[in-house]
Amino acid sequence: MEDLLITIAQGLVEDKSAVTVTADAPLEDGTIVYHLHVGPDDMGRVIGKQGRIAKAIRSVMKAAATRQDMKVAVEID
Repeated sequence: MEDLLITIAQGLVEDKSAVTVTADAPLEDGTIVYHLHVGPDDMGRVIGKQGRIAKAIRSVMKAAATRQDMKVAVEID
């Protein structure tokens, strides 16, 4: 799942080396929270106008997680 998130983010940003993903331990309900870190200049590219790209990233991640019977959440830091 981390690889999918990294691949999506690297396709959006200019500084691909600044893209990192960390994962928290699963919560009580089994949800894994992924934290996406990008360079400060690329934050706008990842969030998008009115958060549309961020919502799309979260939707893709949830769809991929559903296929593997997982629950995920994505936070952009």
